[in-house]
Amino acid sequence: MDPIKFARQLIDIESISGNEAAVGEFLLRGLVVLGFKVQKMEVSENRFNVYATPQMRGNEPPQIVFSTHMDVVPPWIASSEDADKIYGRGACDTKGIIAAMVAAAKQLLEHDPQFPLALLFVVGEERDSLGAKVANELAPKPRPKALINGEPTESKVALASKGTLRVELTARGKMAHSAYPELGESAIDKLLTALELMRKLPLPTNPEAGPSTMNIGVIEGGRAPNVISDFAKAQILIRLVGPSAELKRKIEAAVGNLCEVAYVLEIPYLKLRAFDELPTFVAAFTTDIPYLSNWGEPILFGPGSISVAHTDHEFISKTELMEAVNTYVKMAHGIMDDKS
Repeated sequence: MDPIKFARQLIDIESISGNEAAVGEFLLRGLVVLGFKVQKMEVSENRFNVYATPQMRGNEPPQIVFSTHMDVVPPWIASSEDADKIYGRGACDTKGIIAAMVAAAKQLLEHDPQFPLALLFVVGEERDSLGAKVANELAPKPRPKALINGEPTESKVALASKGTLRVELTARGKMAHSAYPELGESAIDKLLTALELMRKLPLPTNPEAGPSTMNIGVIEGGRAPNVISDFAKAQILIRLVGPSAELKRKIEAAVGNLCEVAYVLEIPYLKLRAFDELPTFVAAFTTDIPYLSNWGEPILFGPGSISVAHTDHEFISKTELMEAVNTYVKMAHGIMDDKS
């Protein structure tokens, strides 16, 4: 197979979170042609993970699992390329990685048709990791030795991955005519005060992972410019570098009675395995790994840079993609040779 051509074919199938069925069907067909036994892993209506194992291996459980996600963030951007790079939505996050993993798996099977590997491509990573959560309940037994999870890590192995805490603040007030503000109670004023107090909170740091960071990503509320607002909401994302209990206590103390506080998503900070001879770093982003604990000891590695993911100029280097194929093959052999 040609990983560059395969990556472009994947990119050209729009698969924004919730709409992954078409790219899943493409992978199902393509993997059968390449010599895999494939399975739809149902997640929700018209959404499924793709699970593939070598046809020659029968029902023997895998020891090594290559995994990443099929969904992308909006907006969809069709593929293009020049001499050095592939462009488009998902080029590095993570359709180029899917192509590299499939090519690596194909190489491994060409040398050993019964190599104990599997491919697991999931839905929903960019939103709620629903595909990973479903997959974890259906993991093979005994547990595989390793899960090689693909994200754009600039071809470095992550020693740790920051977690995620999504906080939702909801303020409630009383509507009134804006000419008579004393007759109402502004929910927006409450929310702004609460957000300013949150921005002043000292966030945790970790010598291994660096500081926590906070992003106020969405603010909504109000009825009209001449109406005192009775409702306002903000969505905040905090990158975790350790346990969250003390941080939650500080958030609730700072906000007080100004807003209701809800924690709508929490993914813990994780320490990960290094890999001999490969450069390392700490991932400031969050992955599906915490929801795939039954699939083996996690290793996080992939070509491409997170700095261009989710942008209108997302790309992956052709050279780096091809080198990643060889690295995934070496990783798989190294894990199988490790007797520990």
